[in-house]
Amino acid sequence: MSAGNGHDRLPVEVLEMRFPPVAEIPPIELRRRALWPALVLFLLTIVSTLAVGSEFAQSYAENREPFSGGQDPLSMMALPFKHPAALVVGIPFSFTLMGILLAHELGHYFAGKLYGIDVSYPYFIPFPNLFGTFGAFIRIRSPITTRRALFDVGLAGPVAGFVIALPAMALGIATSKVVPGAEANAAIVFGHPLLVRFFVSLFHPHIRMAWVLLNPVARAAWVGLFVTALNLLPAWQLDGGHVMYSLASRNHRRISLAVSLALLAMGSLSWIWYVWGAMLLLLTLRFRHPPVYDSWQPLDRSRRMWAVVAVVIFVLCFTPWPARYIPS
Repeated sequence: MSAGNGHDRLPVEVLEMRFPPVAEIPPIELRRRALWPALVLFLLTIVSTLAVGSEFAQSYAENREPFSGGQDPLSMMALPFKHPAALVVGIPFSFTLMGILLAHELGHYFAGKLYGIDVSYPYFIPFPNLFGTFGAFIRIRSPITTRRALFDVGLAGPVAGFVIALPAMALGIATSKVVPGAEANAAIVFGHPLLVRFFVSLFHPHIRMAWVLLNPVARAAWVGLFVTALNLLPAWQLDGGHVMYSLASRNHRRISLAVSLALLAMGSLSWIWYVWGAMLLLLTLRFRHPPVYDSWQPLDRSRRMWAVVAVVIFVLCFTPWPARYIPS
């Protein structure tokens, strides 16, 4: 059938594919969930970070780098049972780190609630590693309907965590000690993100980075920066991946694959990147990013400016070699 101008009419199916009726979006049913699993994991993570934090506090008091005495994080998890009173000295590290992680997850949580998305409570992961935890996460149980909602939910977590980690790092470095040769007998040497270098130059000018022995608060803030940088990687369904999808959904998979391969190439700097690169590569190949219902809604100028802010935060928090083991 002709439209009267020499061209056929545009099929109705094409119009429906580009502009899906609002009625086709299923209603979101928000169900009340049990709080106790999240609360138990939260308390267990406090205990595990207190145990590791006690080593950060003890090593700082002895003017040495953490774990330079051959301490095993796995055996440290027995500390609450052997010497419960020793956990008190781990409070500065534990509470600072838990505050940063909690702010990060609550940023996602409240952004999701703002858009009527069914999100779980934050679930913390206690684990006997160098920091006593593998972080935290929330589950999104309902579809995200618009690009703007996806952008806001994805970015809210890293921004909220960074807002807490920034003053914690400033206070921690300002009150840290200068100990020449502190890294001499270190078993593990942690990297120095750009933000750490800035605060060291601000509060300890003309002092070598290796001479500044970070106190437990600064150590916790360092972990917070590291977690923020990892989450802002523009890959798969990380927070940065959500932001990238909302900006360029068609190129999301290619960018995610490129980031995964770049991390694998950085594995020569730190074995951590081998793990993250391989994990993100497999997840990107196996699982595509869930689409949003209204993929045609453009992001406004203010959100594009926030995307630039996200890049700045990533640059300030990222370090090519997060941790390096020194053979004895």
